[in-house]
Amino acid sequence: MFLTHEQSLPNAPQRIVSLVPSQTELLHYFSLHDEVVGLTKFCIHPTEWFQIKTRIGGTKTLDIQKIRALQPDLIIANKEENIKEQVEMLAAEFPVWVTDVNTVKESLQMIVELGQLTNRLSLALNLVEKIRFEFEAFKNKGLPQIKVAYLIWNEPMMTVGGDTFINDMLLWAGFENVFANLKRYPEITVDAIRNAGAEWILLSSEPYPFKEKHMAALQQKLPYQKIILLDGEMFSWYGSRMLHAPAYFKSLRWNYLGK
Repeated sequence: MFLTHEQSLPNAPQRIVSLVPSQTELLHYFSLHDEVVGLTKFCIHPTEWFQIKTRIGGTKTLDIQKIRALQPDLIIANKEENIKEQVEMLAAEFPVWVTDVNTVKESLQMIVELGQLTNRLSLALNLVEKIRFEFEAFKNKGLPQIKVAYLIWNEPMMTVGGDTFINDMLLWAGFENVFANLKRYPEITVDAIRNAGAEWILLSSEPYPFKEKHMAALQQKLPYQKIILLDGEMFSWYGSRMLHAPAYFKSLRWNYLGK
């Protein structure tokens, strides 16, 4: 069955399978060490869980039989990261909670709801307050906006639209997404980046692992733009990792702009 935001389980879950890397890390923050029994091959944080917990495939290539064998009393999924048909198949047998996070505000609400669902509400509320403090403190510095193109894929080249979580994180970081008028994750060209007026081009470490060679190749085509390799987890992982995002935003700006 699908759990709505208003529903709850009769008892705190004892066997949890997480299909979402950033939410797996959040479950660890909640100290649900024994309760989490399964995670995906992309749930690389925390390292100790990645090494000992049962891996149930990729976020979009779930091993349904492995999940069945774990007999979870809660599966945590995400509308964007998981395949609808696979999640529906699991929901026919187990309680499934599906998140849909597109803004920082929605991510904080998700943290609270997951805290309620797992009997960790006090930890969740405390985490939310800490994240809010860090984000507001960074925002209040009044730093100038920089026009950026944020790339998530290569061949074809893909960016992020204005209706994504990454776009909202960019805004909080003091960046203006030059492709905010587009939806989700559109394909773009080098000419489109040039014509959109991007000052910086941000090459994310995920889902495509951009490296120095990609930066060098793109710099030849766009010699007047600053091209930066960055930690994509800081812009795309919603959950406890957000606590460290403002400090990362600050380091980016100081390293490349001086403020």
